[in-house]
Amino acid sequence: MTITKERNTKETRIKLSIDKGLSESKIDTGVGFLNHMLDLFAFHSHFVLDIAVDGDTDVDDHHTTEDIGILLGQAIAELNQDKSSIERYGTAYVPMDETLARAVVDISGRPFLSFESDFSSQTVGTFDVQLVKEFFYALTIHARLTVHLDLIRGGNTHHEIEALFKSFAQALRKASQSSDVSRLPSSKGVIEE
Repeated sequence: MTITKERNTKETRIKLSIDKGLSESKIDTGVGFLNHMLDLFAFHSHFVLDIAVDGDTDVDDHHTTEDIGILLGQAIAELNQDKSSIERYGTAYVPMDETLARAVVDISGRPFLSFESDFSSQTVGTFDVQLVKEFFYALTIHARLTVHLDLIRGGNTHHEIEALFKSFAQALRKASQSSDVSRLPSSKGVIEE
C-alpha cells in the first residue's frame, strides 16, 4: 500500500510517497547529506521512498529537514494504521566503524522522543547537525511513536549520524513487522490513535 503525502508552505513544497518493499528509492531534498541519510533509512527499514522537495535551502536546511520529518511521520502513521498484529516494539544497535547507536521504538500512539546524542562536530559538510534532532522530533511526533535514540560511542560525526539513522530504521522495521500472534499488542486492548 503506497501512501502519498504533500506539504506546501511558503518555505517548502514537498511530495512524498512511501511503501514497504525493496525497490530503489528516489530522494531529492536539495540537501545532499539528508538525501544520503534518508536513502540509508529507506534501505534499512525496507521502505521505498520517493521524495521531491523545493525548499528555501538558500536560507538554510532547517525548514526542508523539519518538514520532511513531519510528512514522513504522517506517512508512517498511516502505513502503520492497522496495529492489530504488529510486533509494536523494536530495538536495534548499529555500529558504524568506531561509533555505536541504539534505537528503541514503540508504536504506542503516544509521541515522545528521547534524543541523547552529543555530536563530535557542529556540521557535516554544510549540514548543521542540530537538524538531526529536529528531523527525528518532527517524525516521532507525527508518526505518534515513542522513540529513544542514543549515541553510545562517538567519533566521526558523519558516522555518528549514520548509525542513528540506521538504528532507527532497523528498530522501526522490527516494531512494524507482523507478529505471530493475531491480537492487538496492548494489554489495555487499545493503542492510542
